[in-house]
Amino acid sequence: MNANVEAFQRVLNPLDSSTGGGTASAVAGAMAGALVAMVARLSIGKEGMESASFYNELATAAGSLSKELFDGGREDSEAFKVVRSAFRLARQTDKEKASRREAIQAAWIHAARVPLANAERCARVLKLAVRLRGRSNPNAASDLECAGYLACAGLLGCVENVNINVLSIKDQKVAAELAEHARGLRNLAFVHLPTMI
Repeated sequence: MNANVEAFQRVLNPLDSSTGGGTASAVAGAMAGALVAMVARLSIGKEGMESASFYNELATAAGSLSKELFDGGREDSEAFKVVRSAFRLARQTDKEKASRREAIQAAWIHAARVPLANAERCARVLKLAVRLRGRSNPNAASDLECAGYLACAGLLGCVENVNINVLSIKDQKVAAELAEHARGLRNLAFVHLPTMI
């Protein structure tokens, strides 16, 4: 079975605690990207719409982001496994303890960067959805609105995963940089969310 699908199925299993909000948020973004691509394609050739090249460009970009986010869901699940593995490293000697501490910190930083990258992708999907508003096939209006909602949910969920993982990072400079970047992305979601409610 495809590793991305396996990660998604673990999200749907309430008894599985190895995959959670980060993967779910990335998958939400992937669905948003797919919907944006679909709406863009359904708008080609419609009366009063933009040129075919406009919609093809958006469809290609959104489709690529959808795939990246589906991959990103798996990457988020794998990042959690790396954290868990680091905590299981031997810690009998001083050298082992030091190596374990380094591995744990590296794992937490990676676990924060993965959802941050997914949040950036969700933000790009959201911007594409916004570009289509008022310029797409009206018969697919509800699909475009769903895409916007899913992109916002994915973005905000990914940011929450960054924030929770940042709390375990001891390098204050790295933690601050990650948190600041996440905060900027979160603000972007709230800029667009009121226009969709």
